[in-house]
Amino acid sequence: MAFGPPAMGYDRAITVFSPDGKLYQVEYAAENVRKGWTTIGIKSRDGGIILAEKKKVTQLVDLGSIEKIFLIDTHVGASFAGLAADGRILIDYARKQAFNHRFIYDEPADVEMLVRSVCDIKQLYTQHAGVRPFGVSLIFLGVDRKGVNLFKTETNGYYFSYLAIAMGAGEQSVMEFLEKNYDINLDMRDAVILGLKALRNASEGPLIPEGIELGYINLKEKEFRKLPLSELSRYIVEAGVNK
Repeated sequence: MAFGPPAMGYDRAITVFSPDGKLYQVEYAAENVRKGWTTIGIKSRDGGIILAEKKKVTQLVDLGSIEKIFLIDTHVGASFAGLAADGRILIDYARKQAFNHRFIYDEPADVEMLVRSVCDIKQLYTQHAGVRPFGVSLIFLGVDRKGVNLFKTETNGYYFSYLAIAMGAGEQSVMEFLEKNYDINLDMRDAVILGLKALRNASEGPLIPEGIELGYINLKEKEFRKLPLSELSRYIVEAGVNK
C-alpha cells in the first residue's frame, strides 16, 4: 500500500489539524515570509529603527517607487516581509484602527493595541473554511506612554515584543549577528550602524542607498520618520557596508 507525504489530506483546508497538531496552511504562510526581503527592527535606549532592503524584481523597475517602510500614525511605523498584497491590506487596517482611536479618544493609540488588532485579524484567518492565512509578518515600531515598543507579528496571529528582530530571507544570519553585537545601551546612531552591518552580513553584495529604506523614532520627538537618502548614504559610508 502506497502512502503519500505526511501533509497529504491535512493541508487542503485551514480548519483541519494534522495528527501532530499542526495547521499546514499556516506553516506554508510562514515559509512565504522566510522568502521575503530582509527587514530588521532595533530598539535603542532613546528610540528605535526599522531597516528594510529593496530589490529589483525586474531590471526596469524604479526602486524609488517601492515602499517598504510605512507610517501608521505619527508615533508608529511598520514594515512587512512576505506577500506584499497581504502586507498592504494589514497596513491599511492598522492605519484605520489608529485613526479611529484618535477620533474617538482624542489621543494616540498604544502600539501594542494596534499590533493586537492586526493579530486578531490574522488569527481569524486561521480558523475559517474558505479563507487562507495572511502570508506576511509585520514589524511595528513606535513610542507611546509605555516608552519605545518593537513588535513582530507571526502568521498564526501571535506577536512578541523584542529588543532586536529580523524577518525575511536573511533572518537567520541577521539574528546571529544581532545576538552577538546588540547592546541595550546603543544610541540611535549606533543602532543605525548596527542595522546596516547586520543587513550587509545577509546581503550578497555592497549596500546602496536606493536599495534600502530606513524609518526611525526617538523618545524626545515621538514622531516616526523616514531617513532621507542623503543621510542614509552617509551612514552607509560610515558603517563601511558600501564595499
